[in-house]
Amino acid sequence: MLREQAFYKTKWTINKYADDAAFVAGQAYDRAEIDGNILLNEGIGALLLLLTGGAETAFNNANARLGVGDDSTAAAATQTDLVAAVNKTYKAQAATYPQISAQTVTFRAVFASADANYAWAEFVVDNGAGAAKTLNRKVSAQGTKASGQTWTLDVAITFS
Repeated sequence: MLREQAFYKTKWTINKYADDAAFVAGQAYDRAEIDGNILLNEGIGALLLLLTGGAETAFNNANARLGVGDDSTAAAATQTDLVAAVNKTYKAQAATYPQISAQTVTFRAVFASADANYAWAEFVVDNGAGAAKTLNRKVSAQGTKASGQTWTLDVAITFS
């Protein structure tokens, strides 16, 4: 009997910088690595459309965003966005992202001093404003970003 399976592994990384100067110098005061997430139904559908040449917005530098919010509601495959009602922020990809290396795609966004200054508890990747499709969602309390700090958020997804 032949059995085939596809797997994916996700690692979220948050680098925390005290201020813009520390960010420019690459001197993070803290680094958090968080494993896992749940793929959302609409994100899986978007990937399948892209795989088969269907009409869908690509998760590329021009469209993909990383979002953070302060809601700790458990992740469920039927969700379609960040759950937070008020405190949620989306940032476009940093220059040259997303990047692909072998079977891994890495997304990166920079949340500058005035961005997302609240408790970080949920994270997503989507493919743009408007009728965006959200690929995945992770819930994990990661502290409160203060005004003046710069935090970067990376998510690396490896398929095998």
